[in-house]
Amino acid sequence: MPMNRYTLPLLLILFVCAMARAQQPTRIAGDWHGALQVMGTELPLLFHITAGADGTLSATMDSPMQGATGIPVQAVRLVQDSVYIDVKAIGGVYEGKITAAETIDGQWKQGGQSMALQLKRGTPEATLKRPQEPTKPYPYQSTEVQVTNKAAGITLAGTLTIPQGEGPHPAVLLLNGSGPQDRDETILGHKPFLVLSDYLTRQGFAVLRLDDRGVGESTGNFALSTTADFAADAEAAFDFLRSQPGIQPKKVGLLGHSEGALVAAKVAAARPETAFVVVLAGSAVPGTELLLAQNRALLENAGVPQKQLDIYLGLRKAQLQVAATEQDITKAAGQIRKLEQDAKASLTAQEQQQLGLNTESEQAVVAQLSSPWMRYYLAYDPAPTLKKLKMPVLALNGTKDLQVPYLQNLPATEKALQAGGNKKYTTEALPDLNHLFQTAKTGSPAEYGQLEETFAPLALKKIGTWLKTVTQ
Repeated sequence: MPMNRYTLPLLLILFVCAMARAQQPTRIAGDWHGALQVMGTELPLLFHITAGADGTLSATMDSPMQGATGIPVQAVRLVQDSVYIDVKAIGGVYEGKITAAETIDGQWKQGGQSMALQLKRGTPEATLKRPQEPTKPYPYQSTEVQVTNKAAGITLAGTLTIPQGEGPHPAVLLLNGSGPQDRDETILGHKPFLVLSDYLTRQGFAVLRLDDRGVGESTGNFALSTTADFAADAEAAFDFLRSQPGIQPKKVGLLGHSEGALVAAKVAAARPETAFVVVLAGSAVPGTELLLAQNRALLENAGVPQKQLDIYLGLRKAQLQVAATEQDITKAAGQIRKLEQDAKASLTAQEQQQLGLNTESEQAVVAQLSSPWMRYYLAYDPAPTLKKLKMPVLALNGTKDLQVPYLQNLPATEKALQAGGNKKYTTEALPDLNHLFQTAKTGSPAEYGQLEETFAPLALKKIGTWLKTVTQ
């Protein structure tokens, strides 16, 4: 059959089109980096995009300052010059447009907020300086361990450090703050528990620190867990630590930071053989009161006008109360949503925008206040547990802590310990330290990653000296 004179051009056209479709995804394959401007600080993001042989795109995301790597990306699409990246794991979406071979300009959307984000090809140069982080070899023994919580059917992975020299040694169990935390309590490029464990081990204390359940190498489901579940994990770890060779079982205590302070108090109240408790940035008021004070402190620090602040706090107070008291989660979600909608209906479009109230924020707040952890946390009052503690207790708060304001919580901690008849407690407000116990200028979370200091030497010395005194 003779070849039609139009056949060859048509085949060439089809071939060229197919090649173009195959090559199109490779335009964005590779590493791309950029930084969000969040509350006055830069939050770097890094995307690793790969293209399969069939042109299918896949990716992962890193947030280096938050210590998060390999975050799964659910979808990556390239339509002509438009790029779409969906990161469902953290509720974030990036929509951008290729503006040059090496740049993509777009918007990052998360939690009802939209922020400009320009991506540049390649990986950024490492700029974070963390001079306090120890480097190997360490002058002590460091061992990877596993702790089993039999009742929960999970295994917690961690690191046990033991000082040089003849034992047995006193020991400390470190308990993480809120959110999914690894054993180093990594946040915004800092590793507070790595620095703290190194310091204490050099001071003669064995230290155990663990990945939270469902985090790092630990098993379990973090999203469905509450403070009570973390206390059960901590109790299993406490028993594990007391049973280890080279450890003095009667001189094993707990050190908790933020939510970890609540966990430490819970375990110590249940286990009177606990030798001591260190409460760092711990709260001593119900969760509803703490989160309102936290919101007020953060928003005042950000310069939100008083009128807007009062409207916002009034709305959140009502919603927090519903989440803390309504047992039916479906009813609670409905009431929280209605409160949000009623508040928006009473505001102008400009006021809604100023307060960040939109459809996405409504969905975010309903989801957040419906989580098992949040509902438990809001309803929990730490004071009755603190009253049960009879062992030595050290409570430290920073005067520039905007997440657990010291004027609200340190006196409440002392009041609860006094009411319980504890004669062995020490409370102290450390000047100019923030929630992470860094020497701070403003105390804002936006400042955490900008500071080179991970843990103020003043706080380290206070903790170490007190521990030596109570374990002599």
